[in-house]
Amino acid sequence: MPSPKIKKAVIPAAGLGTRFLPATKVVPKELLPIVDKPGIQYIVEEALSAGVEEVIFVISPDKGQVVDHFRPAPELEKCLRERGKNDLLQSITFLTDKAKYSVVTQEKPLGLGHAVLCARQAVGDEWFFVFLPDDLIDHEVPCAVQMLKPWEAHGGAILAVMPVPWEEVHQYGVVKAAPLTASLGKVESLVEKPKREQAPSNLAVIGRYLLPPDIFGFLEKIKSGAIGEIQLTDGLAGLAKKGGLYALQFEGERFDIGNKGGFLEANINYALKHETLSQKTLDLIKMLAESR
Repeated sequence: MPSPKIKKAVIPAAGLGTRFLPATKVVPKELLPIVDKPGIQYIVEEALSAGVEEVIFVISPDKGQVVDHFRPAPELEKCLRERGKNDLLQSITFLTDKAKYSVVTQEKPLGLGHAVLCARQAVGDEWFFVFLPDDLIDHEVPCAVQMLKPWEAHGGAILAVMPVPWEEVHQYGVVKAAPLTASLGKVESLVEKPKREQAPSNLAVIGRYLLPPDIFGFLEKIKSGAIGEIQLTDGLAGLAKKGGLYALQFEGERFDIGNKGGFLEANINYALKHETLSQKTLDLIKMLAESR
């Protein structure tokens, strides 16, 4: 049976962010702002809302800025404190004390499965979350929190999934699942980026995983594919064969901030909820949102 709490989360963030060049030449893609907060901070906040106590970043050697964002900034904090800007001070310190932040280096981009495998020693013999920083999911109940209920009920690994248009299934890992409830299914098989005619369904895996330490045993046995990458989907297939993998159709709106369109849509969505924006700005944003 699972442990009573998920204490660790792995966030792979070693990508080059080439789709956002030249903005990402110096600034990691994960630190690009959604309104006034880096995209990856939304991910970390979601992890902490589910009870996570340690966040493990898997990064390339030149992306230390990602982790720096979650570390103390003594000089800046001192300046804000002396000027009485307590709201701003709180905005940069409230995450620092809530969790431990550690780093694992992925020397080469060898796939998501390899990135997760790099975190094996840091995770240890515990259940853990994996969050992909390109996927923001907006809902009053965070997606990670939604995943805890079926995990507690069934004791198996949980994937967050959503239906996508059939013409887009080739962009995702896709599951075949036997329905248990309206939103939960037991995964029978997975296919990574199938052609439309070969896809077992249009239920796509979306950037949230709740996994047992058993996944590492499957991943270490996988040979790299044609493009030299180890796919997490192949490891998940091993869990499915053992009968311990479930797919949850989560509630909420998902934004793929790994592409320009999704990034802009996320900015519009979160800006509409921002308390400090003027009415004129909000009216403009609403007009843009309605024209989507």
